[in-house]
Amino acid sequence: MGLKPRILIADDEPLTLELVVERLQAEGYEVEVVSCGEEAIEAARNSSFKLVLTDLSMPGMGGMEVLAHFVKHHTEIPVIVLTGFGTIETAVEAIKLGAYDYLSKPANLDEIVLTLKRAIEHKDLKEENVALRSQILDQHRPDRVIGQSSAIHHLYRIIKRVAKTDSTVLITGESGTGKELVANAIHYQSPRRDMPFVPINCGAIPEELLESELFGHEKGAFTGAFKERRGRFELANKGTVFLDEIGEM
Repeated sequence: MGLKPRILIADDEPLTLELVVERLQAEGYEVEVVSCGEEAIEAARNSSFKLVLTDLSMPGMGGMEVLAHFVKHHTEIPVIVLTGFGTIETAVEAIKLGAYDYLSKPANLDEIVLTLKRAIEHKDLKEENVALRSQILDQHRPDRVIGQSSAIHHLYRIIKRVAKTDSTVLITGESGTGKELVANAIHYQSPRRDMPFVPINCGAIPEELLESELFGHEKGAFTGAFKERRGRFELANKGTVFLDEIGEM
């Protein structure tokens, strides 16, 4: 069985704490409770948490200061603000400052649990996205082009240099020598890495369909054009188009 997700609650109202802690523990969470902002910050230094639920009004450091601290120093931890003295302006201020959400007292336990689950799912999704992006970038590093010869090392340097530009690049070589691998490496090393990489095998597109395939067409533009079609260049907007076998066009 995996470790229980750990939740940090900062609140100085015993009744609220008792109800919320009991419900969260029943939902399978491990809960640590502190009664002021200073203790919340100290707890975060010594332990890791999936989420922080903080009251706005506490003795000493208030919830807004706690929120500001976590936004600055623990950006990976979502913060939900809970208060009985809030206004719409306060809620907007908390969200602008970086709170995941804002809930009012008296505590609606179902709403707290639902919001908490959504925040944790959002956090986990962001972390998975970062890990996936790192994995993709790793897969397309220039040194994934196999080889240790001086020519290959020269190619690594060219890839890194070219990736920083928006220039059109001509990659030459025999079939099967890794031209698309080089194109991938250039794309994923470039500022366009978050945009599409669209490979096009020019030799596989019939001549009469080439223009439509590359540039798209409107509905009814020619016989058989039953609907609008976006071309490959449009699909690769702000990304990279790799025209493979361009000599076959």
